[in-house]
Parts: sequence; structure tokens; C-alpha cells
Amino acid sequence: MKSTSKAKRLIAAGLLALATTGATGLNASTPTTHNRMEQLTLTTDWDKTFPKSDKVDHSKITFVNRYGITLAADLYKPKGASGKLPAIAVCGPFGAVKEQAAGLYAQEMAERGFLTIAFDPSFTGESGGTPRYMTSPDINTEDFSAAVDWLVTNPDVDSEKVGIIGICGWGGIAINAAAADTRIKATVASTMYDMSRVSSNGYFDAADSAEARNAMRRTLSEQRTDDYRNGTPKLEGGVPDVLPADAPKFLVDYHNYYKTPRGYHPRSLNSNGGRNVTATIPWVNFPLMSRAGEIESAVMIIHGEKAHSYYFGSDTYKKLTVTQGKENNKLFMAIPGASHTDLYDRKEIIPFDSMVTFFNENFAQ
Repeated sequence: MKSTSKAKRLIAAGLLALATTGATGLNASTPTTHNRMEQLTLTTDWDKTFPKSDKVDHSKITFVNRYGITLAADLYKPKGASGKLPAIAVCGPFGAVKEQAAGLYAQEMAERGFLTIAFDPSFTGESGGTPRYMTSPDINTEDFSAAVDWLVTNPDVDSEKVGIIGICGWGGIAINAAAADTRIKATVASTMYDMSRVSSNGYFDAADSAEARNAMRRTLSEQRTDDYRNGTPKLEGGVPDVLPADAPKFLVDYHNYYKTPRGYHPRSLNSNGGRNVTATIPWVNFPLMSRAGEIESAVMIIHGEKAHSYYFGSDTYKKLTVTQGKENNKLFMAIPGASHTDLYDRKEIIPFDSMVTFFNENFAQ
């Protein structure tokens, strides 16, 4: 018993020493992440897949994440608003850019009284980071917290009323961010994917076996070797230009969004060459939802009733725990007849007003 206590004291002393060294080791000449920001080239054109609203003011901003990657975002603010506003950061879908669904959500919520930002994740769109078109469960979760950094320090924002919205694969990442960052008071995951689950198990868990995963690992490991030899990562390809005759409905839905004027964007991975093939590697072993049950803040999951991805949202909801004394802070909403991509841009069925109620009620607590 004495040796155990002694060991705990030694560990605590060691951690304190590390923390102290980190703090006192900084001096006036030590660069911070803020003055190491990459210089990004941001378009001044309105190049969104949706019309510009005359009810909000729009501008471009940049901020830096904990890994020193500079992120680009669109800022939407209710026209004529004054005082400190509730705020929301939006990202997704997975493989999209801020000019698509995320920007639409952000603009719609700004029309309803929130200061919002829609951002491009690391390595993607107008944001910085190399290599391009890479993903990371850790860095992408950090991207949400970096957006929160910017919001809670903005003089126009009420720092106690900050939430996030994640769409598609970014819905699962948003839930992981909420489990890590207590500054996030409310989270909406819309038409969500659990990217770690689909990466490791395949769709509908059809490849959930060590044999299938090891076969995938061998393929991805060989691709790493090829990428190193070639000096350029291989892209996996986005949504195909021409659909096969036997394409499943969800692929048809993706094509109808990413490959048509409805949702096509030249910087979107899904509209064009896709992510790096090896971007899948970390997701296979990453337990994205492992701490979902510990989230004390509010979470709302929205899913189309006919979405192929419905099981991601419904299973994740079962992991959530209602916080004592806050009986409505974990919600699941099914949208009748809606598919996965319907919740990307069909404003008549996306429950924006319900989201407003959800955020306002939980920001007030």
C-alpha cells in the first residue's frame, strides 16, 4: 500500500515538473501557434452551392489549431445584430468543403440569430496543412475545438453559449469533440456517420472480422510503400463521374449531390479526386464513440428515416447518457421519408427551427 502511494506521488511530481518546465521554458522570443499561421489564399467570390442571404453579413476568417494548421472559415452574422451572440461552428460532410452543406447550415442558423462559422478541415479546401486531402480522427476532432477557441475569444460571442454542428462523417467527429471539450455546450450531429466504425467494419458491419481488417491493413500498408516510392499519395477517387448500372441507392444519392450543379464544388474531395487512399489507416483502430456515454452537455442526433446511414445515428444515440436533472439534453429526431443526402441541402425538411430550440434551451442551462 505504501509503495503504491509513493508511486502515485512520484507520478504526480513528474507531471508537475513537466508542466512547470513547459510554462517557464517559454520566453518572449518563443514563437506561438498564432504567429506561425500559414498564409492562406482565400477567394473573395461567393462560390457557394447556395444563394447568399440578405439577412446576414458574411466575411472570411482564419484561425489556427493546436497542431499549428491554419483553418479557413466563412463567418455568418445576423445583419444588424449587437451585443454578445450565441455561436455555432459547423463542418461537414466528410469529403465536402464549407461552400457546400456546412455553409448552408451556418447561414440558415445565422438567419435565426446565431453567429456561425463554417470551416474547412485541416488538409482540405482553403485550409492549410500538408499533405493535402488527408484525414485524421485526432486532428479533425481538434479542428472543432480550434473553431471553439476562436468563438469563445470573439468579443461578439457569449462564450457560455457555444455549440457545434457536424454533418455526415463530421457528425461523429462532433460527438467525439463534445466528449473532449467541455466548452461545447450543445452538439447537433446531422445525418451522421461513425467513420471509425465504417472504416473498420465496412457498411452495415459486413466486414467486421479480424480477417477482413487484416486484409485491408495489408493493402493499405502496401499503398504506403508505393506512396513513399512515388513521392505522391494516391487518391482514392471521389464519387464516380459515371455510375455503374448496379449502383446502390446511396451512391446514386451521392452522385446527385456531388456531381451535379446541386452540390458540385471544385474544391470538394467527393466531387473530384477524393482523399488519400491511406487516410483510412488511423480510423480503423480509432474508437471514435468510446466516450460518447460520458458527454454531460446536450447532444441532438438527426437522421433521415430512409438513410442508409441511419444505424450510425440510432446506435450512437443508445450510447448517450441523459445528464441528471436535464431530461431533454439527449435527443434523437428521425425525419420521415428522408435519405442521407436529403439532410445536406433540402431546407424544407432540415429541422432548423428544432435545432434553434435545442440550442437555445441548452445554452440557457
